[in-house]
Amino acid sequence: MNQDAKKRVVAKAALEEVRDLLDSKTPIGIGTGSTTNCFIEVLAESKIEILGAVASSKATEEHLAKYGIELLDLNATGTLPVYIDGADEADPQLNLIKGGGAALTREKIIAEASSQFVCIADDSKIVDVLGAFPLPVEVIPIARSLVARALVGLGGNPEYRQGIVTDNGNIILDVRDMSITNPQALEAVINQIPGVVTCGLFAKRPADILLVASHRNILKFSRDA
Repeated sequence: MNQDAKKRVVAKAALEEVRDLLDSKTPIGIGTGSTTNCFIEVLAESKIEILGAVASSKATEEHLAKYGIELLDLNATGTLPVYIDGADEADPQLNLIKGGGAALTREKIIAEASSQFVCIADDSKIVDVLGAFPLPVEVIPIARSLVARALVGLGGNPEYRQGIVTDNGNIILDVRDMSITNPQALEAVINQIPGVVTCGLFAKRPADILLVASHRNILKFSRDA
């Protein structure tokens, strides 16, 4: 099974996981990325009626609109019953690195606003220790050099992501060469650097359920397990 096939298989598994939560009065949150796009497509094909979706990026808004799914404002919906999103890396404790698609801030907001966060990924994203994937940090442009120096002080090697402006009008620094053994502590430290909007560590608010497509089946990990 190739990677694209895995993404579609895990998207279908996610729909079955949350099916009982979905009805015409229910808003949901949907993240950003190719795996999440597969979920949108599978949801549309299922003909299950939902109230609509809060999207974590303009790109996701466009994909939802393509399939006729109503776009909702988080300020109007309040708490969401479920948020579906992918990850760039996930560890056994369901801590994540996200932000490869530069939507980490809105993803983190929607995850925090959701009762349940279901993360979907293929098995290439599962690691014992986070950090092989460069850690994205969203930064207010004027603070780019200041934040970069602080990240070097934390042992990282920040690299400016050229040509990328987030939906919030900010820039991304990708931090390489970090072995993240204490994700929650590092998340707190980075988020306190002046000029940082947020970093791509999802440890304070990790996934509740992680569904992983392997070559043979779907693996399910839960924080309640």
